[in-house]
Amino acid sequence: MNLGTDDDPRMVRIGHQAGNGEGVPLLLFNGIGGNIELLAPLAEKMPEREVVVFDIPGVGQSDLPRWPYRLGGVARLAASILDRFGLDKVDVLGVSWGGAAAQAFACTCSQRCRRLILCATAPGVVMIPASPGVLWKMATPKRYMNADYARTISGEIYGGDFRRNPALAAEMFRHVKYKSRLGYYLQLLAASGWTSIHWLPTLSQPTLLMAGADDPLVPLANAWLMHKLIRKSELKVFDCGHMFLMTRADESVAAIREFLDKS
Repeated sequence: MNLGTDDDPRMVRIGHQAGNGEGVPLLLFNGIGGNIELLAPLAEKMPEREVVVFDIPGVGQSDLPRWPYRLGGVARLAASILDRFGLDKVDVLGVSWGGAAAQAFACTCSQRCRRLILCATAPGVVMIPASPGVLWKMATPKRYMNADYARTISGEIYGGDFRRNPALAAEMFRHVKYKSRLGYYLQLLAASGWTSIHWLPTLSQPTLLMAGADDPLVPLANAWLMHKLIRKSELKVFDCGHMFLMTRADESVAAIREFLDKS
């Protein structure tokens, strides 16, 4: 879909599941370097719900942006995509880096966000950080480019079931449509220096925080911190690591449905 201008004909790849009209539509924000296919299994487990997801500019099959962007720009892009589908108010789910984008959307487009789900994420740079070794491995998209490397480091960065079964990395990364190092680094740049810590108490949306008990990348303490700061929040912890949406898919979808279906 072309969401650019004549001077900047940016093409953004969008995934849309029509659903059958049950519930409020759901907007998804993916993790860093992640394309539509990574979250497609989650949407498919909720066939009744309309779902919108897109490849961030420079990721998957979306064009590289003309200029660097910030998370507020991602939120505005998401709003323009919703306009294309005639969607006014949505529920929002963000994973890891996408959780930061989801927070930005809930803040800057607050009237369009009914409920918020934050998975394996943190309040930006003011967070309980991962170890330097984990952060160093996340500073490069090499795991998306080299399957053997992905298997080698998956347990260290994702924890949970990946520690016991590194082959899970092959299952996850077969969905990745890697585009370029620049697209990955632009995502890192978009979140650099960003934090929501000072405005999380002002969020008005009911919020579900989902986290893994063994998450080396985003330690569980971040979910507890956000739970304390977001007034209308609840916390669901899974006996897994960073990728619980994949390894605990049925349990995750059950928690999401229960939260979204509340009156």
